[in-house]
Amino acid sequence: MINEIKNIGRKIGNGVKKFWKDESGMGTVEVILIIVVLIGLVIVFKEQISGIVEDIFKTIRQETRAVTN
Repeated sequence: MINEIKNIGRKIGNGVKKFWKDESGMGTVEVILIIVVLIGLVIVFKEQISGIVEDIFKTIRQETRAVTN
């Protein structure tokens, strides 16, 4: 009975060690952190980004009008 408990303990310990050493999920965590940082930058620089996008669309509209005329 005691040996069975020790074997179960070893199996659990080995499983925990394998899980702890497994780094296959690190890519996902890194991608999520990068996305969070990008969203933070967009929130901080929202007005500047909006101004740049508006300028780009104004330029596109002006150039398409020049081509069609």
